[in-house]
Amino acid sequence: MAMLPGIRWVGRRYRYVNRYRQIISILLKHGLGDFVAGLGLHRHIGFGKRFLMKTQAVPRPAITRWQRLRMVLEELGPSYVKLGQLASTRPDLVPEELCEELEKLQDTVPSFPMAQVREIIEAELGQAVDEIFQEFDETPVASASIAQVHRAVLPDGEVVAVKVQRPGIHRVIAVDLEIMAHLAQLIEKHIHALDALDPVGMVRYFSHVIKQEMDFSIEAGNVERFARNFESDKTIHVPKLRREISTSKVLVMEFMEGIKVSDLDALTEAGSDFETVASAGADIMLTQIFRHGFFHADPHPGNIIILPDDVICMLDYGMMGTLTSHHRECLANLIAGLVRRDEAQITLALLGLSRNEHHEHIEALEADVAEFVEQHLYRQLKDIRIGILFGEFIRLLIHHNLKLPPTFYLLFKALATVEGNGRRLSPEFDFIKHMEPFAKQLMRERLSPRKLATDFYTAGVNWEVLLRDFPGDASEIISQIKRGRMRVQFEHKGLEPMLKTHDQISNRIVYGLVLSALIVGSSLIVLS
Repeated sequence: MAMLPGIRWVGRRYRYVNRYRQIISILLKHGLGDFVAGLGLHRHIGFGKRFLMKTQAVPRPAITRWQRLRMVLEELGPSYVKLGQLASTRPDLVPEELCEELEKLQDTVPSFPMAQVREIIEAELGQAVDEIFQEFDETPVASASIAQVHRAVLPDGEVVAVKVQRPGIHRVIAVDLEIMAHLAQLIEKHIHALDALDPVGMVRYFSHVIKQEMDFSIEAGNVERFARNFESDKTIHVPKLRREISTSKVLVMEFMEGIKVSDLDALTEAGSDFETVASAGADIMLTQIFRHGFFHADPHPGNIIILPDDVICMLDYGMMGTLTSHHRECLANLIAGLVRRDEAQITLALLGLSRNEHHEHIEALEADVAEFVEQHLYRQLKDIRIGILFGEFIRLLIHHNLKLPPTFYLLFKALATVEGNGRRLSPEFDFIKHMEPFAKQLMRERLSPRKLATDFYTAGVNWEVLLRDFPGDASEIISQIKRGRMRVQFEHKGLEPMLKTHDQISNRIVYGLVLSALIVGSSLIVLS
């Protein structure tokens, strides 16, 4: 029997109220009662609010507010941990101290039982686990907020990794996303000091990212695209996908056994050449960015393993970034400007990336870029840290109110992570030295006869469409004018001081008239 809409609403309302109570209790526990009061959250929980509001914070001396917030996110669970991790990639919105705390968030949770694993696999694939796999290890090799991974063996003997989505995660995420959206609206309404964080925009972006990450068919497509991009590159191995037994909730791939890039002792024992691994890792990442425009957005040490002969293997393709040709060209200009210490070229690249070529204060921006060049670039390139460099760039952009596409913050984070991996392997690792030839090659390709011919052809097609549609568009405009439906709206800017002065003058005139009327009226009363 179908559930009545009212009953469904009551069930959902019950879950929301319980979740709100849990959120408020955790905030109060970590000494963030002022945040609860400022948003008026206690008004949304009904019964029991007095008890909750009296909850005492656990005394933790010498713990900063940002550390408390990180603890809150960890205790609230998977959705909020992932929101914090994503927020840590946006230093344009989140204070530097908070970014450092959010980077410490760990995405590890207890595993769920094998009975539920079987239930999900069999519901998705329509067969019993024992029929699909020759062997299936019941103990997971990894467990995270969205899924856990098991080692298994197929009937043909291939060892595979089976990624199974956590049961009920869609419902949990859906509830948390609605509550996050409501909290973000309350923050914008009541705490204006946090307007710069754009909480509603951050939740909207997070909603898009988390929904993609929960659909394993998207990750499967990422793996296939990544494999095609590197099919002829012998320095990297992409795990083979078993598409025929993968769905939106179950992902089956080749099981990879190797040494984590951060395990230096094991790499030394295996005879790895650290400089070769660092150089290959940098080239692989830069190839993704400058040639393919499709890059692994989470290359932390846990997602990179080293196979025999120093072949690199990247794991977990749930979070990927995409760059348009325009983005890659501007990034190439930026890198070339950094290498040449050319503030004019760097300024134009920044404006191009932010799609703000007509910035009102270009001279001031270029002056700040020149100061940045003086402070950070007049040293040996191998001594320049990409993470620090991009951090300063972001602060420069914030100061001049320039915004980059969200993908670029993932890109900067990925580049800084790859540089950190390289320097851990080889202290003398020079990342910018690796970046320079990629940027120059992209700039040469942009000026190649084939690229110019393609651009000319595209421009010609656009002009052809414009000229073809112009008579019809002009006729429609004239028709709208004849019918009196055409409206022209003017917006005046810079008149606010004059309008304010006029308001003051009119107020004084009205005040004088009222006062005069009172004087005349009182005189008449006295005479009568």
